[in-house]
Amino acid sequence: MKVNRFMRAAINEAYKGINNHEGGPFGCVIVKDGKIVGRGHNKVLLKNDCTCHGEMMAIRDACKKLKTFDLSGCDLYTTSSPCPMCDGAIQWSNIEHVYSGCTIEDAENIGFRDKVFHEEKQEEIRLDRDACLKLFDDYKKTNPQNY
Repeated sequence: MKVNRFMRAAINEAYKGINNHEGGPFGCVIVKDGKIVGRGHNKVLLKNDCTCHGEMMAIRDACKKLKTFDLSGCDLYTTSSPCPMCDGAIQWSNIEHVYSGCTIEDAENIGFRDKVFHEEKQEEIRLDRDACLKLFDDYKKTNPQNY
């Protein structure tokens, strides 16, 4: 079976995590100008950190290597459809295209609960809005670089 070379790299990343018992079968690479600039695989078990998904690790790696938080011009290859957290990070980083192998349903079929995060949002309770608005106003007064 012929597999895209960048998806093959993402699959290989996932196998690294599986073979080292670091997390699930989720690997990712980020590509710019035909070259891999970021790699990552699921490290949730290794780091005891629920944010260490393959896409998050690859984004962090690419940002570090490229010395920027803006990954415009980059494409992302991942072994499974990104969860909402990873999708948010992908959008924040300005990645242009996302190529995924498996679906949310495929991940559910092997015991992951990604589907629920696409369907439900955690209840949000507003608290101390005025104090937080003051914080935002103070920040704006510093003439910050927004991202």
